[in-house]
Amino acid sequence: MAAEGKTIDALSQFELVPVLGPIGRAVGFSQSNAHMLLAVGLITLLFMVGMRHRAVVPGRLQAAAEMLYEFVEGVLIGQVGHEGRRYFPFVFALFMFVLFGNMLGLLPYAFTYTSHIAVTLGLAVLVFLVTTIVALAIHGKKFFGYFFPEGAPLWLAPIIIPVEVVSYISRPISLSIRLFANMVAGHVMLKVFATFIVLIGSLGAVGFLGAALPLAVNVALIGFEILVAFLQAYVFAILTSIYLHDAVHLH
Repeated sequence: MAAEGKTIDALSQFELVPVLGPIGRAVGFSQSNAHMLLAVGLITLLFMVGMRHRAVVPGRLQAAAEMLYEFVEGVLIGQVGHEGRRYFPFVFALFMFVLFGNMLGLLPYAFTYTSHIAVTLGLAVLVFLVTTIVALAIHGKKFFGYFFPEGAPLWLAPIIIPVEVVSYISRPISLSIRLFANMVAGHVMLKVFATFIVLIGSLGAVGFLGAALPLAVNVALIGFEILVAFLQAYVFAILTSIYLHDAVHLH
């Protein structure tokens, strides 16, 4: 991060640029796609290497893999119940993909693919479609009773049904915007304070002293962003689990 022409350009970090030369330009393969593949590779490597020995006393990688597995399993079962185990691979894959996308973006010269609404909306629409298909597969036509609670007065149907339908359809919007907005806001703040460091530090000896404050703020922000990266992956996973609970139990 640097000051471009003595001004603060906090949004250029989100621009997509083709990678892999002419091939990347021809197929529209950007650094976002590259980091998605990198995230998938790292996740695969973590579990292949970490769980290779399956030791009784786990090493660091095995402990990390088991901790992540048990954490997501606890979230899913806590929301859906034991019948939700069949959906564990789906929720776990979402959690890891979002988590690694958030974390990778904190590395120098890396790109946060979860800072693009196209990515987060794609994930949210996938969640919406899967949960809706699960509900229809389990309950069939009874699924549509979800939009009109049993026992409600029939004359309230013209009010309740549109409200419930809009609320249901808005799920992918709220799910995607929450993740996208948090990632963008955090990285903009990091870029702004990093630019302050460069601008103030260029003033000479006095500038080096003055740059200490934005440097301290940036260090604190990085720690906060690590927390937010994990928290947003957790929120994505738990909301997916809640939607699966509604699909399985229809309430």
